[in-house]
Amino acid sequence: MRYRRSTAIAGGMLSLLPFFPAMAQESDTHADGRFRLGEILVTGQRGDEATIGSSTLSSEAIYVFDRASLDDAAQLIPGVSTAGSGNSRNERMIYVRGFDRYQVPLSIDGIRVYLPADGRLDYGRFLTADIAEIQVAKGYASVLDGPGAMGGAVNLVTRKPTRELEVEARGTLTLDNDADYAGYNVFGLIGTKHDQWYAQASYTRNFTDHWDLPNDFAPTEFENGGARDLSRSRDWRVNAKVGFTPNATDEYALSYTRQEGSKHAPLHVSDSSSTRYWDWPYWNIQNIYFLSTTQLSDMATVRTKLYYNEFKNSLDSYDDATLTTQTLRRSFNSAYDDRAYGGSVQLDLNPATTDRLSLAFHYRNDLHREYQESFAPAHEVEPWQTSREETYSAAIENSLMLSPTITFVAGFGYDWRQLRRAEDYADGAFIHYPIRNADAWNAQGALRWTPDADTSAHLSVSSRARFPTLFERFSTRFGGAVSNPGLKAERATQVEIGGTKRFGPVRAEAAIWYARVNDAIMSFPFVYEGTATSQSRNVGNGDYYGAELGLTATITPTLTLGGNYSWVKRDLDDPSITAFHPTGVPSHKAFLYARWTPLSALSITPNVDIASDRWVSTPTGAYYRTGDYVLANLRIDYTVLPGIDVGVGGRNLFDTEYSTADGYPEQGRTLFVSLRARY
Repeated sequence: MRYRRSTAIAGGMLSLLPFFPAMAQESDTHADGRFRLGEILVTGQRGDEATIGSSTLSSEAIYVFDRASLDDAAQLIPGVSTAGSGNSRNERMIYVRGFDRYQVPLSIDGIRVYLPADGRLDYGRFLTADIAEIQVAKGYASVLDGPGAMGGAVNLVTRKPTRELEVEARGTLTLDNDADYAGYNVFGLIGTKHDQWYAQASYTRNFTDHWDLPNDFAPTEFENGGARDLSRSRDWRVNAKVGFTPNATDEYALSYTRQEGSKHAPLHVSDSSSTRYWDWPYWNIQNIYFLSTTQLSDMATVRTKLYYNEFKNSLDSYDDATLTTQTLRRSFNSAYDDRAYGGSVQLDLNPATTDRLSLAFHYRNDLHREYQESFAPAHEVEPWQTSREETYSAAIENSLMLSPTITFVAGFGYDWRQLRRAEDYADGAFIHYPIRNADAWNAQGALRWTPDADTSAHLSVSSRARFPTLFERFSTRFGGAVSNPGLKAERATQVEIGGTKRFGPVRAEAAIWYARVNDAIMSFPFVYEGTATSQSRNVGNGDYYGAELGLTATITPTLTLGGNYSWVKRDLDDPSITAFHPTGVPSHKAFLYARWTPLSALSITPNVDIASDRWVSTPTGAYYRTGDYVLANLRIDYTVLPGIDVGVGGRNLFDTEYSTADGYPEQGRTLFVSLRARY
């Protein structure tokens, strides 16, 4: 498989939630709009209303801080940072304690969203208006939730109706640096909840006409400043669900989600060697899934998930920035057409009030199909090439209360993968790669101490593995690499100590953590049949470590202050690159905010994003640090009528210039006006 689209290449912070799975997936007794069947197990502080938890972010916080996409929203959580991909793909990345998108799986309502070919999700394509909560498991990601969570897990919990009639509509107009029209975001939801059933449908759309570079940006040959060239994108998502609740303990829900997007790809502002005129005319995901929980007896509960997923996209490469002609060798159309189906079953047993035993089994069948259309030296359309793979996971977890204040949890999982088919097409013939299967074990344990309602402390240890993607095993990187069917899983073993304490109106949270990374997958250069090339190999080892701190203080009934700080250090060795540094993650990151309501109808929310510089790499392979910033943001909301709010504000108000990847500056000042109506 060539995968021509290649370029150069939570355990939680705190433990207020017990480690019992039932506490993370309790029956719907709280009217907070979270679809609890779709939650995963996180072991951190949950934020209330517009506050930010150590492992979760509520829908109200997403709205107040104006975070319309997943990448932008998730970085409010301590230990999570975002960056641009730094190449022609124009993708937004999420890092959890330094672990990237390959090592931190993404799920919607606990159903993994996954590209079997290369795992390259663009987190900027996932909208947040219809999300009730973003969950991030950092370090300790329960084995019960499935395979792949080597560095943690991210889960988007959709909304669920809480009243007989629930209606919400939002609209936001975005303005650029010069207060000109730059795009919009709209959202609508209608739902109903009754004693034994509920139903809901929602729609959200985000359109970016363009975004502006900071005024201090110095024009180059490839970018003249002002509106960023090729920065237009379009995304929409629809979500619908219907549920049956025959009694106080059981629930059965059928959900459907479809999202579609398209995007251009801004160019490197100073390097012509990396210039590719790429465009995605469609980037679509569709999921249909059934979730249930059934109490079999006083001591047994079974939970099930069944799903069918589709992912389709096309990457089109053009001759120049007009994106109109395809006559050169570098021009092509490359399409992915993937689907997956699978499910899981989990049995929770309570032999005693102090003991819970959980057993889980997961199965997933992935089918990847691709082809390429080339235009030079001759027009050629390849036949579809197909790969198919099955993944299994079995897990057991036991939670035991050793005393009224001490809980111990231990879990073990075993994952195995069976490759059924892997093929490519070259020189007019199919290539059938050798079949190699793989397996890996996972183990974890945690101890939690809660002497009183205001105090909690925990110690956790977790060792998780991650299987390599088809791309890592078989991609030839435009002819610059050879396949490695026997590539093994990489692993991270993590230790965390943390706690929380409330001192009257002040809540403090802290954690320190360490991760040992083994068999990290890297591109290793070597000579193959007399030609210099490269191959993905398990040659990397290293140490990640850091700390997180969060504070929230209610100063007066009308004033709340809050913030969090993260420190991440990564020492990872690449034996083939002496100057290698892990890229994309700032060493220091902080977020500070105030919530002031001088009048009952008026709220003012100033906030600040802060990050130190980070390692980035150039197209020639050089490493340097860049990207430190302090971004001032503001939102002002006024309730004009009960249930109707008008908001105004801005991001990066001082128009700071910064980059999170070499040659790709981030956007400057943006302004917005929004209207929200709720019933």
